[in-house]
Amino acid sequence: MSVPVSTEQDSQAPEQPRRRGLQTLRTQAAAVPRAWLPGAVGYACLLIGLVDIASAVFPKLRRTRMHTWAGQLPGTTTTLATAGTLLVGILLVLLAHALRRRKQRAWRMVCVLLPVGAALHVLRWHQVGPAIVSVVLFVVMLVHRREFYAKADPRTRWRALLNLVVMGAISLGLGLLIVSAHPAKEMGHPSLLDRLHETVWGLFGLDGPISYHPDRIGDVVGYSLAGLGLLTAVSTAYLLLRPEKPEPELTADEEVKVRALLERHGERDSLGYFALRRDKSVLFSPTGKAAISYRVISGVMLASGDPVGDVEAWPGAIKVFMAQAREHAWVPAVVGCSEVGGEVWTREAGLDALELGDEAIVDATTFSMAGRAMRNVRQMVKRIERNGYSCQVRRVSDLTREEKLRIADAAARWRGTDTERGFSMALGRFGDPADDNCVVVTAHKEPEEGDASGDDLKAVLHFVPWGPDGISLELMRRDRAADPGLNELLIVAALQAVPAMGIRRVSLNFAMFRSALARGERIGAGPVLRAWRGLLVFLSRWFQIESLYKFNAKFQPEWEPRFMVYPNTRDLPRIGFAVMQAEAFITLGMPKFGRKRQRQGLMPVPAGDSTSIAPAA
Repeated sequence: MSVPVSTEQDSQAPEQPRRRGLQTLRTQAAAVPRAWLPGAVGYACLLIGLVDIASAVFPKLRRTRMHTWAGQLPGTTTTLATAGTLLVGILLVLLAHALRRRKQRAWRMVCVLLPVGAALHVLRWHQVGPAIVSVVLFVVMLVHRREFYAKADPRTRWRALLNLVVMGAISLGLGLLIVSAHPAKEMGHPSLLDRLHETVWGLFGLDGPISYHPDRIGDVVGYSLAGLGLLTAVSTAYLLLRPEKPEPELTADEEVKVRALLERHGERDSLGYFALRRDKSVLFSPTGKAAISYRVISGVMLASGDPVGDVEAWPGAIKVFMAQAREHAWVPAVVGCSEVGGEVWTREAGLDALELGDEAIVDATTFSMAGRAMRNVRQMVKRIERNGYSCQVRRVSDLTREEKLRIADAAARWRGTDTERGFSMALGRFGDPADDNCVVVTAHKEPEEGDASGDDLKAVLHFVPWGPDGISLELMRRDRAADPGLNELLIVAALQAVPAMGIRRVSLNFAMFRSALARGERIGAGPVLRAWRGLLVFLSRWFQIESLYKFNAKFQPEWEPRFMVYPNTRDLPRIGFAVMQAEAFITLGMPKFGRKRQRQGLMPVPAGDSTSIAPAA
């Protein structure tokens, strides 16, 4: 006997999962961060802070209809309120940028400062408008508190020094304005030097050479200057004494895992070995089959090259990378990824890609010096060989410890700057026992008479492994007094010798904007392309753009495009600045006289390895 089934229940059954799906979509939509809100709150905070500073510094801005009511309050109360308003305004200005980056700690501090600032405005009875705006912004921040979820950036002691310099300059400038904002109340005619003395002494809480009448004006100036000095001292001490988080570092266990991935999948990317830089952090996919190396610079989470490991596991590693970036509100970016890597990044992370340039790759098994195209290189190599130069191509494992030290010391001397450049295509060390599979090419010439050094080493190339049958150029240095054409000799010697080592592919330098330079010099190039090429040629005076392209083109390579991956066009200036910092074209830190000169050709290795070569100061 069959049991009848209600058609009404049948019609409602599909609706229940559909409703649950709609509720899930609404919940997910509500959880999506509003891109515009942190920026609007940050700029509003900045505006309120500037108004607070202006109203505290310039007395004329406080002349409102309610100004006469302030006389009913004790003079000390209004004086302290004025100084407090100044300090609150400075802190709001300093925290505005962190609010725009969704920093949770900044949100907490601003939620305290806004009510305090509003109370100070009401206590002084000078301006009610800013107090109302502060309260409204405070309510908005409380309602949308989930928008400010980002964790703090990695901490470093350098921020204490930077804070001391920046806050000291701000305090000195504002203090000079405060001292000079009451000319009618000054006794006598103080000079600019007197005002400067008053400001400096006031920052330390001491009386200066200027006197004011009535005394209440002197109290306002004194309390404001002392507050500025106290704020500078307290903030600097806090940044200096707080626990320091470690710098980006590749741990020994992580290095073992990355090397295992490179051993299985290292042939996919010529830049894969550079993931072993020990000043990078690394994130692994949930399965451990892929990894992404990165460094955080100026709020940009910057990865280099393609993810290391199995291509099928790349999406998992990219999701971990993007989750880490969202957690800290960092700008995710990738520099130097391949076309395949760029496609995976744009598909999985919703990012955009921009072509940076091309990598020159030469097939060593088919390389030949014959032909008209190689005429210039052939003539240059023969000429420099006649001048007495010779080359040696060896594995690093074949070098003695003394040879490693000698090569590293020479490479550091020939660098010409105190800073070792390189991030995406540089290893940053030489002679580490873990890098014995690298290839080193050295140029030698018998010392001439009168040469006190007696050193025959004149140039060096250092290649890192690229899978089982490839190498990638990491270091190119030569004695500045050596003959021109020495680099050509080194590369030709390497291309001719490495096939005997089982090496087929050789990656040379990266030519930035190579396609634009090549197309711009052809017949029929449009005015826009010619103008772009002209700008690149002009910039080549400071950056090796055109020279690297022409140098690489001598060896008839295959060009492999490399890309930068970024979230939005508006983030490109910030990412570009971070890339230049990572590559050490821009250095922010102690001045030259405050740093120890180091041999950057070598790099520290894990402790306990007595056979490793360590840098000498």
